[in-house]
Amino acid sequence: MNILFVCTGNTCRSPMAEALMKAKEHDAEIKSAGIFAGANQPIATNAAEVLKELGLTFDNTSTQVDEELLEWADVVLSMTESHKQTLALQYPEFEDKFFTLKEYVYIKEDQWRHLTDLYALLEEKRAWILSQVEEDLSEAELEEHLLKELADEIDAIRKAEQELPNLNIVDPYGQNKDVYRRTRDELDETINALVKKLSSKNK
Repeated sequence: MNILFVCTGNTCRSPMAEALMKAKEHDAEIKSAGIFAGANQPIATNAAEVLKELGLTFDNTSTQVDEELLEWADVVLSMTESHKQTLALQYPEFEDKFFTLKEYVYIKEDQWRHLTDLYALLEEKRAWILSQVEEDLSEAELEEHLLKELADEIDAIRKAEQELPNLNIVDPYGQNKDVYRRTRDELDETINALVKKLSSKNK
């Protein structure tokens, strides 16, 4: 399995994720890249130092996401939902490969299916309401009417979303070493769960 970790500049989170993942036992091939990465930038000093505390190094330089990397990857694991959305806009043909790291590790398929079904139901009912509404309603009146009619659906979506974990890895860029250390540990915990998931898939 080929795994591509993605963040913004490929100097903090995704290189730490690559180094942490490569240090664990699994059969996956690992690379990292940044959506807006400059060419051949070194890993951030604090990122390198907190990896060194675990006896790890990242010897590569920054790489920008491109079609060749996305073709190579079986799965693309971003650090935030914003990264995932940006990738989907720029490379819609690869959208089925895009997940946030935490989403891929922690969210069960039936949870996503339930939430997707709720959104589909909301849009279906919204379209029906709009087809029935009187044309002379002002924009504010229409908004108020929709919120009232869709209150149950909106509440169900809100409850389903509250059951999901925060899917973003904290960005330590420009912060002190303690922040980098917390991000490293958050990544390490999540990647341990990723390795466990991959291992169970291979059995």
